[in-house]
Amino acid sequence: MKIRLGDLLVQNNLINDEQLKTALSEQRQSGRKLGATLIALNMVTEDQLLELLSTHLNVPLIKIDDYRVDPEAVKLLPEIQARRYRALVLDDKGDKLLVGMSDPGDINAVDDLSNRLPKPIEIAVVSETQLFAAYENFYRKTEEIASFAQELAEEYDDSQDFELNMGVDGEQETAVAKLLQSIFEDAVMAKASDIHIEPEEKQLRIRQRVDGQLQETIIPERNIAAALVLRLKLMSGLDISEKRLPQDGRAQIKIKGRVIDVRVSTMPVQAGESVVMRLLDQSQGILTLAQTGMPPSIVKRYRKLLQRPHGMILVTGPTGSGKTTTLYGSLSELNKPQSKIITVEDPVEYRLPRINQVQVNHKIDLTFSQVLRTTLRQDPDIIMVGEMRDKETVEIGLRGALTGHLVLSTLHTNDSISSAIRLLDMGAPGYLVASSLRAIIAQRLVRRICDNCVVDEEVSSEAYFWLKTLNEDISDITFKKGKGCQKCNHSGYRGRVGVFELLEMTEAMMTALKNNDTSAFSEAARVSPDYKPLAHSALLYAKEGITSIDEVLKLVEMVGDAQDQEHTEHTVEDDVPALLVPQPERGPSTLKDSLGSDFSGSGLSLEDDS
Repeated sequence: MKIRLGDLLVQNNLINDEQLKTALSEQRQSGRKLGATLIALNMVTEDQLLELLSTHLNVPLIKIDDYRVDPEAVKLLPEIQARRYRALVLDDKGDKLLVGMSDPGDINAVDDLSNRLPKPIEIAVVSETQLFAAYENFYRKTEEIASFAQELAEEYDDSQDFELNMGVDGEQETAVAKLLQSIFEDAVMAKASDIHIEPEEKQLRIRQRVDGQLQETIIPERNIAAALVLRLKLMSGLDISEKRLPQDGRAQIKIKGRVIDVRVSTMPVQAGESVVMRLLDQSQGILTLAQTGMPPSIVKRYRKLLQRPHGMILVTGPTGSGKTTTLYGSLSELNKPQSKIITVEDPVEYRLPRINQVQVNHKIDLTFSQVLRTTLRQDPDIIMVGEMRDKETVEIGLRGALTGHLVLSTLHTNDSISSAIRLLDMGAPGYLVASSLRAIIAQRLVRRICDNCVVDEEVSSEAYFWLKTLNEDISDITFKKGKGCQKCNHSGYRGRVGVFELLEMTEAMMTALKNNDTSAFSEAARVSPDYKPLAHSALLYAKEGITSIDEVLKLVEMVGDAQDQEHTEHTVEDDVPALLVPQPERGPSTLKDSLGSDFSGSGLSLEDDS
């Protein structure tokens, strides 16, 4: 006989009769289960409900997030049945299966599971919230992808010309569509920013970039690569007959009610054509500056810079550091009826109302410099240039900033100090850079520690040496790391957060630029009272347990190695990367003091800069 949950809660004094009547009435209207209704009405907590069920039914209470679930055991129960019974096979114990259920009192569900599963079952009670999260993690589309790939391979004979048969054989076309749909759904579920399809001699490799790291799936059916590439070319408006040259296109798909923009890039490789797809979730909208993870102290200074009527602001960093996200966040704040904004982009990633967006097209000589010349005759107040790629674009942008326009742009450099020097290296006159450049933001993305499995971490000898180089006292600091759990796919990290440094031009810096004195400029920048290098900002995150000290060291090594490659002449002090050079103590020493109590630290996912 199925237990009556309401009566059980009343007997244990967790709710009274009046609350039960109210919950039952609400349940009849909403159609939800009583337990979910009581939790939604804040009459009981989920923990109270789970503990009561565990005690009453004499079954263990298991937290899925902390339990090392066996992925092979999960496969014993198909997803559709798991969701129907609110159940998950957690482990195979040899003679029986451990099955977690959010409602273990449902006798009919328990009986059906006993009949469907190959071994006797032992029931445990689990959180419904954690159960649904586990579905997204374990019932990803990898098995489905493999199944559709095999189906397509069986239908597609290598001796056939797939391109000729594509429009004729509806079964093949359907199989390709189903396979691609599964690939996209799996990527969206994993919150991937990119999908890589890489054909090899004996297999097809599909990789996804999640939190900046690539995860791969191997498909042995190598012969389906041509079918996938052809379908993607058709979707994105590319030339299906051209296989010798790289191509770029764009498509839009809808996954689980979310509109996803897909930027497609093809490139000929030895075994066919490699395809990389950047996924941009249009349904999430543009991130604000605060949502990028930019600390409030920097946001405040940056907003003041954005309110200036003219001058150039550069956002710098390597590919994938979130530059475009920062630029779009800036444009969303500047987008007012009284301001005319024109952007020159390659490509246009997000469509923004009231803003005139131009996409460059090198095939018809519609280059950054060509469009920028015309832009200055369109009476703009604000200009955004996707990237400063050559001397001509740099000079036009600087002159535009000098003649009464606010110019925003990006530069592929490693920190803010080297960005101004790069402009000089590109041939821009020092007087023009000094007169036009107002500020430079350098940024990176570091992985955020999973808040579900965070534990204390001992400092490695490498980290200890680096901290001593900075004269950092770590005696009272406990660094954190993620030990790995279901929520973070046992990586210890979940999501990313931006690390920023903001360099505002001072008189000393401008004088050095006018004189083309790069050493004097670097020194003036480093002693600027408001300047804090990327490593300083990243270290604050580590001190507050937002990221690990290992992530900080990776950032330092990346920037330091790049700087060593860029500088051919340096002093003894330059033998230590700039991020390692001890900085004078300036301002608060904790992230809370530096960033403010309202810091949310929202990470970046699909909107990462390309």
